[in-house]
Amino acid sequence: MPGIVDRLAFIADMLAEEAVALSSGEKQLTYTSLVGEVKKRIGWLRKAGSEVVALHADNSIEWVLIDLACQEMEIVFVPVPAFFTTDQVQQCIAHSGVDTLLSDLSGITDKLSGIDAEVCVYLDSVSQASVKAWKISKHHCQSFPKGTQKITFTSGSTGTPKGVCLSVAQQWCVAQSLADTIAIKHPKHLCLLPLSTLLENVAGVYTPLLSGGEVVLPADRDRGILGSSQLDSKALLNCIVSTQPSTIILVPQLLTLLVQACMNSWRPPESLQFIAVGGGKVSSSIIEQARGFGLPVYQGYGLSECGSVVALNTPSSDRVDTVGHVLPHCHVSLDKGEVVVSGAVHLGYLDDPDSWYPDKIHTGDIGLVDGEFLTIDGRKKNILITSFGRNISPEWVESILMSMPLLSHCVVLGDGRPHLIALVSAPSVVSDSDIDHWVSRSNQQLPDYAKVGGWVRLSDQELNPYMTSNGRPQREKIQNEFAAQVEENYQQASQLAQIG
Repeated sequence: MPGIVDRLAFIADMLAEEAVALSSGEKQLTYTSLVGEVKKRIGWLRKAGSEVVALHADNSIEWVLIDLACQEMEIVFVPVPAFFTTDQVQQCIAHSGVDTLLSDLSGITDKLSGIDAEVCVYLDSVSQASVKAWKISKHHCQSFPKGTQKITFTSGSTGTPKGVCLSVAQQWCVAQSLADTIAIKHPKHLCLLPLSTLLENVAGVYTPLLSGGEVVLPADRDRGILGSSQLDSKALLNCIVSTQPSTIILVPQLLTLLVQACMNSWRPPESLQFIAVGGGKVSSSIIEQARGFGLPVYQGYGLSECGSVVALNTPSSDRVDTVGHVLPHCHVSLDKGEVVVSGAVHLGYLDDPDSWYPDKIHTGDIGLVDGEFLTIDGRKKNILITSFGRNISPEWVESILMSMPLLSHCVVLGDGRPHLIALVSAPSVVSDSDIDHWVSRSNQQLPDYAKVGGWVRLSDQELNPYMTSNGRPQREKIQNEFAAQVEENYQQASQLAQIG
């Protein structure tokens, strides 16, 4: 397989000399200048003697350049999400055996407290924010499988980062599969999600580059994404309109935001050709509603262990009630209802030799395969068993409650209980009676055993800390944090039943 520089140079030769590869604000890099800038960073990394590089930074052109340079040199690259806490950052650095840290974040010095780190001089950054560099003394003998080039961390459901080890070949295999499947030439892709999110990294950078497109990289404040789950909706909408992209990637909450905006007279740019949504179960009705507003939304599915994307709907192969057509590089089967994926799987987990070099991944998701189309019903570990012995996937019920852009968040609970309860948040313009009416309407689509018997309204600020970066609820933490409110709701329901 050719190196990254050779691959980019080949693409540059196929395009016009002025073809833009990366842009951010008024700064642009053509494909030809991109190759030159990557080579500069290769020189710096070689001189620094770097073997494991961590990048803790906002989205920027510089982020992509460092990523590509590490790939060319087969240096282990560790993207550390900007929203990670001090403890999470230090765990990532220590467990990965990082010897070089690069960051453009203002609070990075505090996060390095207690780490043996020495400041060194970095190159002049292509981005607006200056990047600083540190050489770090290793205190941990890193343990990752041979061939590891990227370690992508996710906070998961516990808050403790878990490192997924990926090879260069796996990342670009997925990117090429997506480029071939989506088949949009020279796309203009707007990166709305953080680049530390593997989905945006692979599908939002590598795929457009393979297609000769432009990758637009606004900073956090410009795209309205603040931390892991805070949103400035006005900034986000303005960013989409001003950029006029042809492709974007959304998590379910962002799709809800866009549909809500359309209901309030916002008009999406006509430039949009393809919007991928993933990271959680999405109701077919909200996808159809979005399409009615001119949002060309197509649902997909994947996980970090499989390079982030396994299946995807496209205009040429679309079943709105599924998560899409299985990508050509993958094979999907079922094991007692659990989705199993082979083809381009990860190398294993950091510091877990027993997990290394798998030939297939048991995803933990419950699903169905119909031909080449995949349906995901929910997480195996999230299955609720009511006190009447009925098994219920909370994601199924949540997707129905979220099928109208009324709620911001919805988390369904009810394990061991006689009925389900929903913890919800909604914009201030949505009244309690609106929510109650919508829950009643949603229940009409559900069998008796899966109806929501009560709900508790919380604020976005209360729920946001318990959502992952792609919008998935950290269910155990939510169950524990709001146990009193949940118990009170069940007690009230029981009292009403006794009165009735």
